[in-house]
This record gives sequence, C-alpha cells and structure tokens, in this order.
Amino acid sequence: MRLLKPLLLSAAIAAGCAMAHAATPQAASQAAAVAAAKTAPVPLLWKVSDADNSLYLLGSFHMLKPDDYPLSADIDAAFDDAESLLFEIDPAAMTSPDTIAKFQRASAYEDGRTLSQVLPAATRDKLEKLLAASGGSIATFEAAEPWAVNLGLVLGIAQAMGFRSEDGLDQYFMARAQKAGKPVAGLESVEVQMAALDGTPHAEQIAGLDEFLADPTKAVTEMRTLHASWRQGDLKALNRKFRMEMAEESPVSYRLVNVERNNAWMSTLEQRLKVAGSNDTLAVVGTLHLLGDDGVVEKLRAKGYQVERVCSVCASAK
Repeated sequence: MRLLKPLLLSAAIAAGCAMAHAATPQAASQAAAVAAAKTAPVPLLWKVSDADNSLYLLGSFHMLKPDDYPLSADIDAAFDDAESLLFEIDPAAMTSPDTIAKFQRASAYEDGRTLSQVLPAATRDKLEKLLAASGGSIATFEAAEPWAVNLGLVLGIAQAMGFRSEDGLDQYFMARAQKAGKPVAGLESVEVQMAALDGTPHAEQIAGLDEFLADPTKAVTEMRTLHASWRQGDLKALNRKFRMEMAEESPVSYRLVNVERNNAWMSTLEQRLKVAGSNDTLAVVGTLHLLGDDGVVEKLRAKGYQVERVCSVCASAK
C-alpha cells in the first residue's frame, strides 16, 4: 500500500492517532485470525559500539498482538544492559492530551479545501462506496488529507486483524522502562513527525489511496506478509518489499518519512555513543529506519563505529 506499509514500520505516533479515525471496511471483518505465535520473533537488533559505550538499535513494529510476546532473550539482554532508552517520540508526548489535536491539524487542509474537492471523481466514488458498505460516509473524512484517510483505512483493517498499537513494541518498552525506572527520551517531536507525513505530495497520497481502493483485501495480505517478515527477522524481504518499493513508488514521501528523519537522528544517536563513561542506550525505532544504505545502521557503520547484528538464532548475523 505504498506509503502505508512502511508507516507501520516507521511513524510511531501515526498508529495511535489514526485509530481514533479508523474506518473498518467489510474486507477487514472477513480477515481470518493469524495463527498463534509459537516462538519469539527473530530480533531485528544491532549493537553499535565505540570505546566505552554501546547503542542498541531495535527495529519496531508499531502494532502487534499479545501472542508476539515474549520477546527473544537477545532483546531482554539488551534492555537489561541499557541504562536508558530512546524512542522516535518521547513517551510523555505520545500520551499528551493534545497529541490527537496535533494529528488532526496536520491532516487538515490549510487552504479550506475538502477531501471531495481534492480527490479525482473516480477515487471519490470508490471511497464513498467502500465507506457506505460499512455504514460510514465520506462526510466523516472531508477535513482530512488523503494520507490520513488511507492511514485510517489501513489501520482499521489491521485492528480488525487483531493488531493493536498498545501491543506495539514501542508501547511495550515504554511501559517496561517506566517500571524499571530507566530514563527515556525522544529522537524528534510530534510536530516533526507530523510534518513529514503532512509534507507528502497530494499526487503520491492519492496514488496510495487509489491502490487501496482498487482492492482493499490486498491490505490484509500485505499486513500478514509485513508482520511475518518482521517476525522472521527477514531483512532481505523487508528491504525489498517495503523500503525499496516505497523509494521507487513514492520517492518524495520516502525522502520525508525516512531519509530526512534518519539524517536528523544521527547527531543524537552519536551523542549517546560519545558520552563519557559507560552509559549504554537502547533505541526502539521503526524497522524501516534501520534498513538499507539510507538506514541508521549503515550510516553509523560508515562513520567507523563497530556494528554487529545481535541475533543468537540467526545463521549468520551481520
């Protein structure tokens, strides 16, 4: 689903905010439950080191199911070793009462237009038909830009499949850090993350919505594939199917949502490595941010830090 597949691996705040506006078309209610997990997910975990500090990078899936837990012993060990945690957004901001309001402002039109005025007639008609099938109406979404509508629809399907933002890896570690008394911080503000989503061109937003409306059941299949690839720790599949597809199909969105944010995070990540003494950090961020040459893993490796994948169950961790 173009932009929306990577969003489940990238923009942490979007999942929780968009749930308030999610619409669940009939295709979602027909989705079969995913089989119960029998083993812990293969960790997407890297350890970056300098002379005295370590930075653990953990690839998150922002919506998960209870049976995706417990996590691997590798991840538990990284958490135990870390004195502090980093997230895309500071946990205090994630739970702030005005966060949903910020999301609504970012997804609204600044020039007074409406969704019906922005969408091509054929797209609007397909959306109206889909929403009507589940008792909804396009009137509910008139104030929202196409990216927010698409996000709400896809996340509505994910929710119907049993995925919950409150079970996502970010939320899990936020609660765990609070219980352990470990300090937490964010790599960016809510406003910065919202600006990345809101800055995507309408042409790319509408193309993504058109793709969804052409076959809503495809979102079910792709959600299963995305989740399975994440559980299997399959870097090649995640990189090819999600990062590379997004870069090719939605290049401006890819730059805003992934590349520019990765670049902006680098100074904070390096500061954690350069601080005097032994003070290790666990950074939990969307998996998309760790993939490929644009990802922070390779960016840190290129700066000369020692980088190793931590995966005791992997045949050849890199």
